[in-house]
Order: sequence, then C-alpha cells, then structure tokens
Amino acid sequence: MGTTRFIFAGAAALSLLASSAFAEDMTGTITRIDRLKGTISIQQMQKGTVGASAGALQEYKAKDAAMLDAVHAGDRVSYTATETNGTGTLTKLQKQK
Repeated sequence: MGTTRFIFAGAAALSLLASSAFAEDMTGTITRIDRLKGTISIQQMQKGTVGASAGALQEYKAKDAAMLDAVHAGDRVSYTATETNGTGTLTKLQKQK
C-alpha cells in the first residue's frame, strides 16, 4: 500500500511540474489562423542564443474569439498556453512590437 501511494504521489508531482512548465511565457510566429475551428498555429522560437532557430509548430485552441481577430499570420507574438486533456489552449496572446 505504501509503494502505491508513493507511485501516485510521484506521478502527481510530475504532472504538476509538466503543466506549470508549459504555462510559461513563450514567443513565436503565427503561421495560421483557423476561425472555423477556433485555433491558432504558432511556430515557437527557441530561447537562449542569438540567431536561435525555430522550434516546434503547435496548434492551440483560442480561449476566446477576440484572440483570433487580434493577430494575423506572420505576426510575432508572446503567449501563454495551458494543456488540458492533451489540448493546448492559449490563455494570453500579445502581439510583439
């Protein structure tokens, strides 16, 4: 019984760490907006070195329809996203100047 509790506690701690790491501010370039599905695709920019290459392309569900109208394909943005049941949702989206 103690081992089972330990395994469940470890799994819960790992899932908390993974979800909180996913919720940090990120930057990227919008590649596509699908207003019918309510999604925005963003090419994530890697942090760190000067001249860093592009990272993963992710598709996120917009939290509200206003996000879809605030940006266009090609815009550089900073954003925060969370993951629920395997689906990424944008919680903050701001166009960079």
